[in-house]
Amino acid sequence: MKKVAIVQSNYIPWKGYFDMIAAVDEFILYDDMQYTRRDWRNRNQIKTPQGVQWLTVPVLVKGKYHQKIRETEIDGTDWAAAHWKALVQNYRRSPHFTEIAAWLEPLYLIETFTHISQSNRRFIEAICNYLGIKTVIKNSWDYTLLDGKTERLADLCVQAGGTEYISGPAAKDYVDEQVFKENGIKLTWFDYIGYPEYQQLWGEFTHGVTILDLLLNCGKNAKRYMKYVE
Repeated sequence: MKKVAIVQSNYIPWKGYFDMIAAVDEFILYDDMQYTRRDWRNRNQIKTPQGVQWLTVPVLVKGKYHQKIRETEIDGTDWAAAHWKALVQNYRRSPHFTEIAAWLEPLYLIETFTHISQSNRRFIEAICNYLGIKTVIKNSWDYTLLDGKTERLADLCVQAGGTEYISGPAAKDYVDEQVFKENGIKLTWFDYIGYPEYQQLWGEFTHGVTILDLLLNCGKNAKRYMKYVE
């Protein structure tokens, strides 16, 4: 039995994204999809004394209406220092700031990235490493891609040797379950409900922020507040 998930890359995603990674044997970054503006591909949220704040990686989109996520270039390098400054300002009082900063700060201030897919994958892998998630991460372009939304997903599972496909609940609107049945693949809908709260800075608890919030506040104990990270 091999579980597979196929999801577009996000910038410093929330905890549910990493639970899905931990719940499968192979996680395919689906960045052959069209880039969508004002989405999670290049931005995420942190908590501040003034409420939730967006951290957005600037990307080149003018005139590029049909570019894929993997083709989307980052616009400049100034964003990295600005994002790190925002994290320092709002999380330096968090219990595990020094521990997390030891591996997170170099990603912002030393490493450089040209494309959003490259940056997203680097941050995702660093966070998985910290949490001890051993799931194999692949890119969609490591495989042959068929036409058809569901046909492509099912065939990617087949190519990866998967017997079960784990999908986010939002995909219920467009996934044809029959296609998975015809390919002998079990389709399971991932459940993001029921996360416990943890001690957060800055007021009312918010679930949907970047996982960095959880790591900075809880360190290795972050696993207690997730479902599939052991």
